Amino acid sequence: MINNSYVLGLFGGTYDSSSALTNAALGQAAKKQPTPPWSTSVAPPKADAMVRAALGGRRFINEDAAQLDVKSASADYRKLFALYQGLDTLTALTNRAGTKGVSSLEMAQLNKRFTAGLSEIGTWLSSADFDGVRMAQGVAASISKTGAGVPRDSAVSVTAPIHEGSPDTVSSAFAGDVAFDITIRTTLETKTVAVDLTDMGATPRTLTAVLDHINGKLEAAGVATRIGREQVKAEPKTVTVNGKPVTLPAGSDKWALVVRGDSTETVGFAAAARADAVYVVQGAGTAGGHQLLKFQSDTGGAPPAAVARPGETHWVEGRAGQTALPPGVETVRASAAGSDGSLWLVADVDAGPANQPIKGQKDVALIKLDSAGRVVSTRALGAASTASGYAIAIDANGRVAVAGSVTGALESGKSGELAAVADSFVTVFDADGAEVWTQRRGARAADEATSVSFGPNGTVYVGGRSQGSIPGAVGQGGWDGYVQAFSESQAHIFAPVVATAAGVAQFGTAAEDGVGAIAVDGANLYSAGVEDGRFVVRHFTLDGAGKPTLTATRDLGQASGEIAGLSVSGGRVILTGTTRNDALDIGAVNTAHHGGTDAFVAVMEGDLTASANDRLTYVGAAGDDTAADVKVVGGKVWVSGVSDRALGAKDTDPTQAYLARLDADTGAVEWRRDWQGNSEQAVPLTLAVAANGASVLDRLGLPQGEIDQSQSKLLTVATSVRTGDRFYISPADGGRRIAVTLDARDTLQTLARKIEQASNRKLKVTIATDSGVAGKQGDTPLAVMGGFQRLSITARDGKTGAILTAGEPGRDALAGLGLSQGYVGPTSGDGTLRTFGLDLPRNLTLNDATAVKASGERLQAAMKAVRDAYRALAPATTLPGAGGPVPAYLTAQLANYQAALARLGG
Repeated sequence: MINNSYVLGLFGGTYDSSSALTNAALGQAAKKQPTPPWSTSVAPPKADAMVRAALGGRRFINEDAAQLDVKSASADYRKLFALYQGLDTLTALTNRAGTKGVSSLEMAQLNKRFTAGLSEIGTWLSSADFDGVRMAQGVAASISKTGAGVPRDSAVSVTAPIHEGSPDTVSSAFAGDVAFDITIRTTLETKTVAVDLTDMGATPRTLTAVLDHINGKLEAAGVATRIGREQVKAEPKTVTVNGKPVTLPAGSDKWALVVRGDSTETVGFAAAARADAVYVVQGAGTAGGHQLLKFQSDTGGAPPAAVARPGETHWVEGRAGQTALPPGVETVRASAAGSDGSLWLVADVDAGPANQPIKGQKDVALIKLDSAGRVVSTRALGAASTASGYAIAIDANGRVAVAGSVTGALESGKSGELAAVADSFVTVFDADGAEVWTQRRGARAADEATSVSFGPNGTVYVGGRSQGSIPGAVGQGGWDGYVQAFSESQAHIFAPVVATAAGVAQFGTAAEDGVGAIAVDGANLYSAGVEDGRFVVRHFTLDGAGKPTLTATRDLGQASGEIAGLSVSGGRVILTGTTRNDALDIGAVNTAHHGGTDAFVAVMEGDLTASANDRLTYVGAAGDDTAADVKVVGGKVWVSGVSDRALGAKDTDPTQAYLARLDADTGAVEWRRDWQGNSEQAVPLTLAVAANGASVLDRLGLPQGEIDQSQSKLLTVATSVRTGDRFYISPADGGRRIAVTLDARDTLQTLARKIEQASNRKLKVTIATDSGVAGKQGDTPLAVMGGFQRLSITARDGKTGAILTAGEPGRDALAGLGLSQGYVGPTSGDGTLRTFGLDLPRNLTLNDATAVKASGERLQAAMKAVRDAYRALAPATTLPGAGGPVPAYLTAQLANYQAALARLGG
């Protein structure tokens, strides 16, 4: 054995035995951290065993089960290892859910335990007291802003483009008899400024000249409001031709009108010559986009003919507007026109607007657009998991009823009879979009509301289908149809409106039955649906309390299709739908069946008895024709759908849309338009008719009526949060958490105060205003351009901040506010405790393949955060450090040492 001391001594060196212990010392330091469960030296638990244990109800977090092989280790390690093992168990559930062949029953169990595990981990983290690090279920940030924004008041309103090219060239928008009124209302008076372009005489009607003329009228009236113009710069476009992208050059710039009002003046527009307007919502193109089309009909007055506006595609005569619906709209199943010419849509959304995030995976949004197709307001239902909207109705006072189905929680703290089963719901909103009341009614099995209507005395009627017994009724087996009444009461003028079930009727066969549409006419209620494969119409009489009693039933024969609409006009029942049956039992046939699937219009007596006055009209061609939606106005039937589609056509094959008006008695087609959409795809979804809703204002992109410059500032209206939703705030260094609960009157200002108080003044909350002017949702214009206000949360100077934790499933306010749960406070600087966010939202699920993938990715990132926290806990080395240049004597000793070793080695 070579003696290092002897060798170095021969060459003038010395040997310090302490240096030989350096590696041993480092090894000992490393052992001060216990071996983590993810180490390769630790046998990992078997995934199937973890799944069985989780499904058997075992806790996800168990600190006692965490193994530490260093007795003196900090308690933080035991907590970290327990957290890691809990996340590992969630990962095992996720991987199992992603395995092919898993039954629906097992998927439901996996999803249930996954949700419970997320909740358990979140609750444990909110009370876990770490010393060396800080762990948060969400993210760690020095500042947190609400994604949800409250619209600012604004007197600026921008139209869609109305002119293309130089503003000094003549515009087709101003051709012909262009005359309208501008009303300016203040607290003291209302002034009407008449605009008639014939007063311009021979002056060319260019954009510049017309605006000078209008503003001269406004100035003469002594008002502050002016009409300006805004340039929309042209940009190159990329289209696909034969599977290859082709970039088209930018065209001419476009110009829109800008209404620049004043905070003291409310601006409105009106035109004397008006015609009925028909709105059609359609799916257009292959990318899943949706559009709103507006048509000027030939009924009502005789305004100037509609013209194509710049940038619109596939224009047909009579079309007055084309607007893209906001991004995030998955589908639209119902629409209705308001008395002011506005349009209300019931849309399923998988993402809310940028200022209004949704709480769950899918929600129902009530979208109001003005007569110019601009978004006035968007009101999310606020479902915690998923919801679908199927029907809408508007009463004479402007109240709006929406019906559909919801899975998971809707009302605060209530998740239905079974949390994973869909229930029927109906919600009534006032004319401004504020919720008045919501009723969720369901059987223990699945059910959904497919139609809704207002009746006498404010009673609301809902029709639908159910797989079980609706409360107060008896099921017939399989899917049943049902109709249900809800009455309203109010203890006093300041008390909330309360809705109660007034009566229900459930009916059908042992097979599959349902209600496709209902109609209320005085004390009569009608329902129509497919029962055991046959079209069946039912007549109910309503007592004083609104309770329905069945009085008559009529079977129209084999359905081979579906119901599209039901109306009562002049005491007669008008039923519409689609069918392959060429011999429906409706007496006299105006127009025979054309082959394939046809739309149909059937007219019957009010008591449903067969009569010589019954009429049946088939609408279509030799291919398949559909009736997506139908409205009856003044005894005339408006119907829209897809026409003459080749039998056996694929979903990607071209489709042609149509809109037609028929005389219900004679079957005569009085008005019709046909068109295609982008990529030869146009699929109408809904239609609505607005009496006197079309005028020359459509050419100018201006709305009928007053522009709403101020929207509700209530958070329960402007965002998707519901009364009773909440979240928690706890001290960053551990301690009792405090609940922040939303009530019906909360605004950004009141919520800011609640947050500061709950944090014991450790958080500072201010209201931030978007720096830019927001005038669009995607490509959809907004009615006003005021931007949005949001909350901005930071730690107060010298404070450690706080941790935001989501509320319980079904009543979490953070999701609706667009706030991330986690730590808010200093994240860097001397003495700052390292904070690690898991970024695990509580709304993760295993509902489908997409959700499983997303959950798996989130869990992997969370487990990495735990590993990072482990490394941050590593003790710093206690060995003295060295630096600077190596001394000359030590350099000489090292050289002699190396020479000696070379000689000994030969």
